Amino acid sequence: MGFFGFLLLGLLAGAIAKLILPGNQGGGWFITLLLGVVGALLGGYLGGLLFNAPLQDFFSIQTWLLAIGGSIIVLLIYGLIAGRRKA
Repeated sequence: MGFFGFLLLGLLAGAIAKLILPGNQGGGWFITLLLGVVGALLGGYLGGLLFNAPLQDFFSIQTWLLAIGGSIIVLLIYGLIAGRRKA
């Protein structure tokens, strides 16, 4: 998967993760892109490490599920950190 495909996957995975998670995590589309890309990277790394999953195909359901799962983890961590700053 190329660089722009990875960015697109990260943006979409971050947006889907924000729709799945309840509450307000804050951040706009740029934060969503960054957290989605970080989450996709985390999900891909963990998927390759734990499940020996090949993640080169953009249209693979396995790639999308790992990217969304990683984005949810990153958004949860971001929500915990950002929630502490506001209090």
